[in-house]
Amino acid sequence: MNSPNRYLRQARFAPLGDAGQRRLQASRVLICGCGALGSVLATLLARAGVGFLRIVDRDFLEWSNLQRQVLFNEADVVSGLPKAILAGAKLRAINSEIEIETLVVDVHAGNIDALANDVQLVLDGTDNFEIRFLLNDFAVRHGIPWVFGGCIGAEGQTMSILPGTTPCLRCLLGDAPPPGTTETCDTAGILAPIIGVIASIQACEAIKILSGNLAAVSRVLQVVDLWHNATRHVRLDSLRPADCPCCSGREFPWLEGRRGAQSVVLCGRNAVQLAFPDSPRISLEQLAAKLSSTFTVTRNPYLLRFSVDKYTLTVFPDGRAIVAGTEDFAEARSVYARYVGA
Repeated sequence: MNSPNRYLRQARFAPLGDAGQRRLQASRVLICGCGALGSVLATLLARAGVGFLRIVDRDFLEWSNLQRQVLFNEADVVSGLPKAILAGAKLRAINSEIEIETLVVDVHAGNIDALANDVQLVLDGTDNFEIRFLLNDFAVRHGIPWVFGGCIGAEGQTMSILPGTTPCLRCLLGDAPPPGTTETCDTAGILAPIIGVIASIQACEAIKILSGNLAAVSRVLQVVDLWHNATRHVRLDSLRPADCPCCSGREFPWLEGRRGAQSVVLCGRNAVQLAFPDSPRISLEQLAAKLSSTFTVTRNPYLLRFSVDKYTLTVFPDGRAIVAGTEDFAEARSVYARYVGA
């Protein structure tokens, strides 16, 4: 459905104008993660008329997601479909004039080039620093802008990275925080309103970048605490990209696969994701046939799920699995090997 008035109010905003709107419609964006931040980002950019959205998410929907992942509803949880597939259907109903590609994969060093080499912007909708440092490596190496965002409790922060112009994530943080040293949604919880605030700032930064308004892009780390009604802009003037091992030293350990775990504990889930980037694809049909004589198996084209003892295993065609019922990597691997295979 082609509507000439769809973007009328947006294009009347003078700094954007018709020319900026045309740039948006010609733009290509990768959104990594379609949970809390990612679902808001995808919705806002689809409505803004960004011409191509590639949405990548490794996970499926759970009841606890509905508190803050505003793109989804109860029927989506019941469907058992992955978030990316559900998001694609929702977004195509919002705007049929743009192209939306959805992929149910885990972002890692082995596939980031294929996922991001044809876009003008990468947006962070993830919940872990290892993927963020991978995105940072890729963006700096290839000169592609990206926008970092993160939320916990009632606080969120976001930062725009224009490689070669602004400091990068490693300029700011140096390295990924060691496991157990930062709060998670397990320990601090999370309020939905902060998601909307941070994702909205990220989306507006995206619109500035894609429309060519680079002078308007934020040069600070923006921190918002909704509970204490506080907003801070952390100046980045003291950061020196010339001293950064990424910006200046051209060191990309996450991109080269020398850093980054293949297995992660999923925030707030009592679950572990096991990833095997080099493994062959799994036939869910054959696996279902193998397991059905012993377990009750549910399957769709995107995943297979069954329960045994205290565990629920969700297996994806790319060989990944989410083992719910433990946060212990060794225990999760043992359960996977026992019932799916080494």
